[in-house]
Amino acid sequence: MNTDVIVVSKRETFGKTPVRDLRKSGMLPAVVYGLGEPPVAIAISPKVVARIIASETGLNSVVYMQREGTDIKRHVIIKDVQRDPVTGRLRHVDFMRVDPTHKVRVKVPVKIIGIPYGVKTQGGMLDFVHRTLEIECLPSLIPAHVDVNVENMKVGESIRFDQLGLASTLRILGDAHEVVAAVHGKPVEEEVAVAPLTAAEPEVVGTKGKKEKK
Repeated sequence: MNTDVIVVSKRETFGKTPVRDLRKSGMLPAVVYGLGEPPVAIAISPKVVARIIASETGLNSVVYMQREGTDIKRHVIIKDVQRDPVTGRLRHVDFMRVDPTHKVRVKVPVKIIGIPYGVKTQGGMLDFVHRTLEIECLPSLIPAHVDVNVENMKVGESIRFDQLGLASTLRILGDAHEVVAAVHGKPVEEEVAVAPLTAAEPEVVGTKGKKEKK
């Protein structure tokens, strides 16, 4: 868990104009909520947020946040981000307060390790079913990702939630028999029956309808 303290300022004005002015000044509007406390609107540097997202644990990074001019400090994680659909720039961030002694539920990315035997040797295809897993654990134990080794998988085989062998400190939420990844054989192309081409029968010119010469 990151022990660095991120200092943020509280926003006192709201509405489209103050938010637009805030972005023009180089700051990002955000909100902090959770743990039964009232939500607080804050301003934070987009560079700080980008650095958190780019870290090993990404959106699940637990950071220590302090409100400027006060002794108020809270452990928080990023719960949601909004980006400009055209430029991709950050526009708003939701932070959720967390208690280091209480478990949280977060989504963790799945990282596939290796190339399945069924793909390399048997000509199969890997079906990556779940790219994220929802897990429950203490904030300090949130993994950067869940590794799934698929090297020995053959065509027709799969790996389920209950076969991942995660640490006892992590609990996957959802059906234990949900499939994370599977190797399927390539679909057999249907043969289209084509009727053999036959040469058109030549037109026979007869004498029917013609008068016989005498």
